[in-house]
Amino acid sequence: MIDQSTYRDAMAGLAAAVNIITTDGEAGPAGCTVSAVCSVTDEPPTLLVCLNRSSANNEIIRRNGNLCVNVLSADQQAVAMQFATKGVSIAERLATANWSVMATGAPALDGAVCAIDCEVDSVTEVGTHTVFYCTVKAVRNRQDCDGLIYFGRGFHRVGPNAARPAEARA
Repeated sequence: MIDQSTYRDAMAGLAAAVNIITTDGEAGPAGCTVSAVCSVTDEPPTLLVCLNRSSANNEIIRRNGNLCVNVLSADQQAVAMQFATKGVSIAERLATANWSVMATGAPALDGAVCAIDCEVDSVTEVGTHTVFYCTVKAVRNRQDCDGLIYFGRGFHRVGPNAARPAEARA
């Protein structure tokens, strides 16, 4: 069996998009930063989202039955940190950016690379995490920005402008 530390070191080498998962509904609003999001199929459009079972967001997403995967632009690192910081209320988290709603009513982050609005279709428990299988109900895309990834335990800009100096991007 591989020990947890060795596994986590290996996962630090797996670059992943930085996402904020949001929800709203009967159980109220919630949201957190995650990197474990993956396309399952495009027929029907389906994503999977992995979330620690001990997260308070987990139960709220289950009860609301919806979530929005907000794929962050390179300029939204501060929002990622706000949603990743324990002890910060959802009201404080949401106040760090502008939001709108799409089909399900979950908050969709303005300025994100994309917002993928979903209904939770099914749930599976695997070890410490819940895997939410989500049917996509609406998508909003933006083509004019770089993305934000997490790699080597840090944030990095990726995209056509990533190699240009900051002053040239302004």
